[in-house]
Amino acid sequence: MKNQKTRSANAQEMTRDWWVVSARGIPLGRLASRVAAILRGKHKPEFTPHADTGDFVIVTDASGVVLTGNKLTQKYYYRASTRPGHMKSKQYAHFLAETPEKVIIKAVKGMLPHNPLGRQMARKLKVYAGSDHPHQAQSAKPLELGL
Repeated sequence: MKNQKTRSANAQEMTRDWWVVSARGIPLGRLASRVAAILRGKHKPEFTPHADTGDFVIVTDASGVVLTGNKLTQKYYYRASTRPGHMKSKQYAHFLAETPEKVIIKAVKGMLPHNPLGRQMARKLKVYAGSDHPHQAQSAKPLELGL
């Protein structure tokens, strides 16, 4: 029997696909975890934890994402400056109404690695509040979440 080596993929030899998913009516956490897995490349057999092997993801209809339970009124988005007493909080109902793209970006970034590799993966996420996007030339495949 021949001694086989474990093959480690690198980012230069990966082929990147484009996926498009509509967020209308999908719970935020379920959408974010599936999108983070695609950005990381965990759906590919060549997945390597220390390399960026993931695909591009386009999320449309960000304004139609759903928060379950009482999260719209009980969950808060916090933002702090370095000055004492300058922390600002905003209910997710207002946060979602003002900038629905940031809600999805924040949820997905929280599920990616918190290092330079995770920031590189997060750059492949494109989020739009409406149903149209400027990435028609990439001929993105529809992503079925199976929810």
